[in-house]
This record gives sequence, C-alpha cells and structure tokens, in this order.
Amino acid sequence: MDAYLDIETTGMSANYHKLTVVGIFVDDGSSGDFVHQPTGEDITTDQLMDTLRGVETLYTYNGRRFDLPFIRQSLGINLADSFTHRDLMYDCWTNKLYGGLKVVERRLGIKRNLPDMNGYHAVQLWHQYRADEDESALEVLLEYNREDVLNLKTLRDLLNV
Repeated sequence: MDAYLDIETTGMSANYHKLTVVGIFVDDGSSGDFVHQPTGEDITTDQLMDTLRGVETLYTYNGRRFDLPFIRQSLGINLADSFTHRDLMYDCWTNKLYGGLKVVERRLGIKRNLPDMNGYHAVQLWHQYRADEDESALEVLLEYNREDVLNLKTLRDLLNV
C-alpha cells in the first residue's frame, strides 16, 4: 500500500513553528480518495502511525528536505525509518521539471480548484481559523492540502514511477 503525505505549518522552521495540518492519502487500491487530515493538537505520533499502518511507500514532494524533518522535529518520529520514502521532486528533476509542486503541476496540466493559493495563504488561513474560530477558513485550508496530497498521486502516475 502507498501513501501520499503533505504538511501545512505556521512557518518554515520546526524550531519556531508548528504543524497545522498533516494530509495523508492512503491508496489502498479502492475507488475512494479519502484523505486523513488531522489538525493542530490532533496531530500526534500515535494518530500518524495508525493512519499509516500497512503502508510500504510514502510519497512526498520536497519531503526529504521539509515535510519529514519537520515531522521528526515536531513529533519525534522519523518516518524515513519506518517507510520507504520517495520524494517526487527528485523524479521531477530527472525529467527536467523544476520548481515547487504548483509550478510542476501547471507544466504538466494538473488542475486545481484553488489555483492561486500557496503556502503563505495556508498560514494566513490557519491564523484566521484559530483567532476567529472561522470554520470556513479551515475548510479552505483543508481543501488546499487535500489537493496537494491527491495531486501527488497524479504526479506520480504522470511520471510513471
């Protein structure tokens, strides 16, 4: 079984910032595309490992340099020790596809419902949700993360890896 993982945070450094969303799409071969998305204090090591139970390979984009180290610093767990990890960014580089995930998606024609959103907006949405208990801000943030995670599968399929 494979899983696709993407995180949202309040900033770039796990020393100073926090995880806000951990999005995980576990591809069990069924037709569903259920994405697990714990947020804030609900993000725990036990919850994460329970979601990933049975997974062999974990796919990310820039996860080697960002997602996995951030999770390790925040939760004290090294996912690369528990799963085979494949960072699709390096597969993109092999195919001369450079830039962030959204840049690569545009080059490959992968569509988004929220095409103008980025990581900075994700941070703003989290703060809006926390400060104002704005559930609509959280819904948009979760949709953004969901698109990231599901598009990792699409990217992998297009790269044929």
